[in-house]
Amino acid sequence: MPASNQNPLRVAVLADSDTRWKWGALTADRIVSGARAEGLRLDGYLLRGRATPTPRQLDEVGVRADSLREVTAVEFLRETERDAPDVIVLALVGGAVQAVLHGLARVTRDARLSGGPARRPVVVTGYVGVVYEKLADGLLLRHGADVVLANSRQDAERFRAVYEGVGADASAVTEAALPFLGGAPYEKKNDPYTVVFAAQPSVPETAEHRGYLLRRLAEHARRHPDREVLLKLRSRPGEHTTHIEELPYQKLAQRLDGGLPANCRLVYGHMGEVLDRTDLLVTVSSTAALESLHRRIPTAVLTDLGVREALGNHHFTGSGCLASWDQLDAGHLPMPDERWLARQGVAADGAYESAFDAARERVAELLTEAAAGGLAPLAPYYGLTTARGYLPGILARHHLGPDGEPLPGAPAADRDPGPVRQIVRRAARGAYRHGVQRVAPVIRRMGEL
Repeated sequence: MPASNQNPLRVAVLADSDTRWKWGALTADRIVSGARAEGLRLDGYLLRGRATPTPRQLDEVGVRADSLREVTAVEFLRETERDAPDVIVLALVGGAVQAVLHGLARVTRDARLSGGPARRPVVVTGYVGVVYEKLADGLLLRHGADVVLANSRQDAERFRAVYEGVGADASAVTEAALPFLGGAPYEKKNDPYTVVFAAQPSVPETAEHRGYLLRRLAEHARRHPDREVLLKLRSRPGEHTTHIEELPYQKLAQRLDGGLPANCRLVYGHMGEVLDRTDLLVTVSSTAALESLHRRIPTAVLTDLGVREALGNHHFTGSGCLASWDQLDAGHLPMPDERWLARQGVAADGAYESAFDAARERVAELLTEAAAGGLAPLAPYYGLTTARGYLPGILARHHLGPDGEPLPGAPAADRDPGPVRQIVRRAARGAYRHGVQRVAPVIRRMGEL
């Protein structure tokens, strides 16, 4: 892909949580040649909202950008209108992707009507992990991007089937893999032998089920005093990730009868670094299972709460990884099915580096077309003709009208908010998180009386 140090290839990543920022930034690096020496500039934008990552979360992700700031969707669109990058990676929930796509379509349309340059950015989007719910809804909200990345062969087939099933163009679907797989392959047991439970913010949902998993983890540590048993947490109390966590394990651990045994403790940090010392990864359905399987670490997907779509562990049927705490307590180590791994884009056979070739080639072709002014206008499946009762509400959440224009009262650009505004924002976000984690569960319990 041609680029020079004088005119670097400019890539903008717009993300709405720590995990999506990680996916978006690493995806950008993998699909646009991947080397800053060739002239890549990465500008990061964090969509302002309930899950906007804290500085600690950003440091933990470990991905650095040439610039990074917080914006609203309207602010991002206005900046793009003034100075468009070459590539935009939308690492957002489906509704936000759809809103930005319509906003970008309006920006390009206005530029054409005013006689301005017809060139527009190449737009890429996808999913941060396993797609186990809202398949059609999420996919159709992402339709209209130039490239819709699928993390596996299975996902690529499913994505195309959904688009073709509604009569939408499926040519944007491009098979790739999760961009954060990697690390040294597992070779021998650690000292001490280490079991890691990868917790999830919203799975399972109930206090009863989360408490059950915590008790079983502690019991496993007591049964195996020679092992180190770790509870890997995504966020500290008060922080949010992609999903809302109403019942943090930190608080449940404080209420646990007898507390956690001495060889069982809570850990944070980069998942790859935790996996460096893991001998057995246990989870309900976390994407961490795919990271673990990629490194050939024994991996167990729990069946204790059932194999159910609501938990997401149904995705692992056929993997050979389904197991219960009873089986793990007795020493069972699941053995993954190689055919299943191959279809999931895990590429534990060493083919991972080639997993992004098709995406790189596709983006390179689109950049060539863009340079010649030949990219077709963005055309999402959802429009007022196909979804008049659905689309306007999605756009309005991001202060956009049905035509992609900013609504009256939409926030203006705020490049350098003063200290007072920063304090107000932090207070508002803290109040929201307090409501989610403290007030909402109490109201829910009262409603069940």
